[in-house]
Amino acid sequence: MTLHLFRLECLRMLRDPRYLALAVVAPIGFYLLFASLFGGKPTQPGQLQGTVEIMVAMAAYGAIWGALSATGPRIAHERSSGWLEQLRAMPVTGRQLLTAKIAAGLAVALPALVLVCVTAVAVKGVRLDAWQWCALIPAMWLGSLPFALMGVALGFAVGPEAAFPLSYALYMAGSALGGLWVPPAQLSAGLRDVAHALPTNRLADLGWQIAGGHAPTVADVAILAAWSVGFAGLAVLAYRPGGRRAGADGTSPVSA
Repeated sequence: MTLHLFRLECLRMLRDPRYLALAVVAPIGFYLLFASLFGGKPTQPGQLQGTVEIMVAMAAYGAIWGALSATGPRIAHERSSGWLEQLRAMPVTGRQLLTAKIAAGLAVALPALVLVCVTAVAVKGVRLDAWQWCALIPAMWLGSLPFALMGVALGFAVGPEAAFPLSYALYMAGSALGGLWVPPAQLSAGLRDVAHALPTNRLADLGWQIAGGHAPTVADVAILAAWSVGFAGLAVLAYRPGGRRAGADGTSPVSA
């Protein structure tokens, strides 16, 4: 049943024009714009080429919204529409539902991530070693987990009217403060400290480290893991306060 739910969630998202526009088309468009404006600057030894640095930032940007939009706004809408209530008539447990939602969030983060990289290779001539590509894409894909978990928490915590604007506001604020729009090195010292504590920055830094020929740092992995644990705890609390999560009408959407 979990697999069927997972497939259904993925198909629904891939057919959603808003997902395609914001999670796939927008990051590619921003990459082409920023790489054309800033990607040709000469780099110092040890620094990433601009087209590579921007590629990683925009790949993270797209993957984050893919994971977040597949969970937060959609779950809130399903609670309001009664879809989760209908699942109670099916042999679906709460654990299966949450697993399918999180897995779908990760799955739909992958197209944005891959397509930005493909665009960088095809249009801007970005070249990395084979091992770097094999490490960069899986590492950043798995690194998008905290955003899928954040979306689940938001989806069960707020109503459908607030879910999309709140998700999008957190997404844009996290991207800006995390250094996806402006390289962290160009931020003030105080903002750099904020950026380094955010999962948006640490997701991009996974890619920047690998693209620079290095292993991801312990700090990147630890901070992403800490955010994942925190969002997972919030998701569980939002879904099952007192043992059962109330739906939009006050009933439990799915048996635990």
